Amino acid sequence: MPLREHLRELRKRLFLAACGLAVGAVLGWILYDPVFKALQQPLLDTAAHRDGFISVNFSGLATAFDMKIKVSLFLGMIVTSPWWLYQLWAFITPGLTRRERTYAIGFLGAAVPLFLAGSWLAWWTLPTAVRVLTDFTPEGAANLIDAQVYLSFVMRFVIAFGLAFVLPVVMVAVNFAGLVRASSWAKGWRWAVLLSFVFAAVMTPTPDAITMIAMALPIVVLYFAALGVCFIHDRRTDKKRVADGLPRLDGTRPDGG
Repeated sequence: MPLREHLRELRKRLFLAACGLAVGAVLGWILYDPVFKALQQPLLDTAAHRDGFISVNFSGLATAFDMKIKVSLFLGMIVTSPWWLYQLWAFITPGLTRRERTYAIGFLGAAVPLFLAGSWLAWWTLPTAVRVLTDFTPEGAANLIDAQVYLSFVMRFVIAFGLAFVLPVVMVAVNFAGLVRASSWAKGWRWAVLLSFVFAAVMTPTPDAITMIAMALPIVVLYFAALGVCFIHDRRTDKKRVADGLPRLDGTRPDGG
């Protein structure tokens, strides 16, 4: 596909993803109150545990309105994840045959649960992160947390781990599209493991190593699971091509030529 067509396809997919996100944001706007309570609950629980004053602070005149918009978009991104993940798949694999496009079902069937699992894992550790970080507040002092800062912290934490869990599925999608072979992914496995732990260290707000390892290990496991799927797919593809008298996708022939 020419570069111009790629850019048009990218613009189309971004537009469709944005439309879906806008629809999800409307639902987020409607559900803002219970969602905001859920976002604030870790702070309230920590305040009750420490018997201190910890609360979200709206420091500006329009801060409450701005936060409602951001929370709506945040929830919209979570709710519409099947839609924009499909747009990602459709952009990666625009030239596949009709039969190969059926892989989209498998892609979404794996990507959506993994995105939600990564988001849930981050959400599950959020109360611990809030408790550890607020424990540094001196005795007798109040902790007024800026609403914008707190929301950015939660959004980055949840969405980043959701996307990190989807990356192995993108690896498989690119492999199935014939763009990258499993051997190419395998050459960088050391970097993949290192980057997984660096990512967990940066994104995990707690200073303890146990939480960092607990967040990094699922990403590493998913990477190697995706690598295994890619190797199986390459082997099947090569066998089929050899049976048809064609060279393997890496350019070699069965006789070594």
